[in-house]
Amino acid sequence: MAERLKAERLKMVERPIELKGKRLDTAVLWSGILFSLLFTAVIWWGGQFIADVPKLPDPGGRWYYWQSAEPTPLGQLTAWGFYALHQLIFWGIIAYAQFRKKHKYTTGLHKINIVALAVTAFFILLHFGQTQIWYDGLAQDMSSASSQNSVILLLVWVLLMENNRRGLFFGKRMPISNRVTRFARRYHAYLFSWAAIYTFWFHPMESTAGHLIGFLYMFFLLLQSCLFYTQIHINRYWTFVLEVMVLGHAVLVAMVQTPQALRMFGFGFALILVVTQIHGLGWPRWLRWALVIACFATIFVVYNAAGWRYFNEALRIPIVEYALVFLLAGILALGQWVGRKVWSRPSTEMSNP
Repeated sequence: MAERLKAERLKMVERPIELKGKRLDTAVLWSGILFSLLFTAVIWWGGQFIADVPKLPDPGGRWYYWQSAEPTPLGQLTAWGFYALHQLIFWGIIAYAQFRKKHKYTTGLHKINIVALAVTAFFILLHFGQTQIWYDGLAQDMSSASSQNSVILLLVWVLLMENNRRGLFFGKRMPISNRVTRFARRYHAYLFSWAAIYTFWFHPMESTAGHLIGFLYMFFLLLQSCLFYTQIHINRYWTFVLEVMVLGHAVLVAMVQTPQALRMFGFGFALILVVTQIHGLGWPRWLRWALVIACFATIFVVYNAAGWRYFNEALRIPIVEYALVFLLAGILALGQWVGRKVWSRPSTEMSNP
């Protein structure tokens, strides 16, 4: 009986695909980065064919300009249909990898990683074709805030998830329950997948500088989501790049579209960088504090010249993100408490007839 159970457990453990003496996961990462760069160039090239799509005048504010002034039912049907198909298939892949098979972190690849990479490449090509034919993404029906907030939630989830490893403020951990942190780690893939795929289908594949760096960032996030249960997926330098890319994207978009928000985005994400993100890389203390001092000194010089009445700009994004970390931790803790109460009730009632 014991031997049969052991054999069943061994069947559940999938052997990874490995190359002798080589890091297959690293090779796939670099190949994925190269593909992302090349396809970003393809999007730039394809921009010439959709340049004449009519758009409504930009009234300013939170208006999203890149949507057709003449939307079609088929355009919206394909945008939402392809998004839903992409999302459901990828959630299924994650669930299969997490519950159907037992996987260990490896320097190779699991078969399900190959499936995830193929599915992602297919939907990237499909989205390009959908943009060229029908143009509109989900932006025709949803506000730009929904796309921005999905990425913010992803970044906040990372801050919560990494609290035990690198702390939240200058390497100091916050007293957040280990149960909450474990939950965030265990189920983060579902939320990250939704944030990346929703944002991916929100935008048409336009060739503006903001769209190009935005899609490059989405390609990297989608690539990361395909490399679950590999060592490169948890490589702290690669995950650091994914976090910091939002700083470059936000600054570039602000420079091109909203120069008045440049200081808010630039200093806001830079503060999160020096307060939290650089403290999980194993860098020497002197280097980390040198970066902290350089950041604060730059902020002092800029606002001393611009006027301290504008200083709140630099604090808006950090205050919001750190506040959301504690709010999210509270929501997860409350949900777990309610879950324990609900699930423990039947057994209690049965034991006390």
